[in-house]
Amino acid sequence: MIEISGKRVLLVGGAGFIGHHLAMNLRDQGADVAILDSLQVNNLLSFMSTADEGAPSTELYLTILGERLTCLRTPGIRLWVQDARDYYATCRVFDEFKPQIVIQLAAVAHANRSNKDPYSTFDHSLRTLENALDASRGKVDHFIYFSSSMVYGNFKDGVVTEESPCEPIGIYGALKFAGEKMVIAYNQVFDLPYTIVRPSALYGERCVSRRVGQIFIENAMQGHEVSVNGDGSDALDFTYIDDLAYGISCIIKSERSRGQVFNLTYGESRTMKEMADILRSQFSNVNIRYLPKDKFMPTRGTLCVDKARDMIGYHPQFPLDRGFVRYVDWYRRLLGAASTVKQETQIIVSDEFTNEVGVGGGMDGIAVSPGPAARIL
Repeated sequence: MIEISGKRVLLVGGAGFIGHHLAMNLRDQGADVAILDSLQVNNLLSFMSTADEGAPSTELYLTILGERLTCLRTPGIRLWVQDARDYYATCRVFDEFKPQIVIQLAAVAHANRSNKDPYSTFDHSLRTLENALDASRGKVDHFIYFSSSMVYGNFKDGVVTEESPCEPIGIYGALKFAGEKMVIAYNQVFDLPYTIVRPSALYGERCVSRRVGQIFIENAMQGHEVSVNGDGSDALDFTYIDDLAYGISCIIKSERSRGQVFNLTYGESRTMKEMADILRSQFSNVNIRYLPKDKFMPTRGTLCVDKARDMIGYHPQFPLDRGFVRYVDWYRRLLGAASTVKQETQIIVSDEFTNEVGVGGGMDGIAVSPGPAARIL
């Protein structure tokens, strides 16, 4: 077994929902964790740019993002505020930190948004992946790429394994599958050790990506109607974020994970109606309305996790009934304390041989001095 403690782990695009959970989990196990993230996609800078436009839930999301940054700052996780689309600046971060393990998360993680803006999706997904791969070759011991269950397209029999054909529908799934091929190609040409991860329907604390579970809870708590695309029979393999973080630890620890593709989900699909029923058990007065299904949303189901269980010892612990209720409880605590959340973020910006300091007052603002990289301490 490979020890996580002491390993230098760089998360590219790691200040988002998935990444900050992985960072905290790995730091708790003794890893030296750093993050490279522009804070632009579903993050602080994008929400601050719409703060004056009356965007729904902006203040709530800024509060959540402030809590997210506090979770990173408290254990001393380094954060380079840097655009991973910039090849040379990305290479400078790699050269300074010298990661042994790279986890590639940078992407536009939203299928509908990807279909509406394919150029930006390509730029933030494949461009950042290309840069991270090239900065890793010959230097990194293990490259972990986050793909998606969307690469499978329609689940033919309600269950897919890693050997099932990949026939993605729409821009998002196609780009994720293209990313897998790029990672494998770098292994073939440069012998870069890799693992590809296919998660599904993630949910959990401090998400601002407007995933289905998040939308359900926020609408219910605000007394709004909850809408379901389809008749409620569509099934997804809902995966609680703690199970995913645990699965990534299993991948890092196991030598057998190299050169493999893993479904990393709970391993049991549940229908949208079942999620709505759990929501109703927590909010008895919620009104649920069913709408036509998006034509670009494939018919999905269960991602078999037998391979991950057998090869790397992955045993997820959070069925939807447990994880989703835990998520609701977190939202209740957050909204109860939201009025008192006020954090100060200090940013030290490094530009080669200069150090300039900008200070922003938590949710009121953030100031970044000019330069290619910044660290939130």
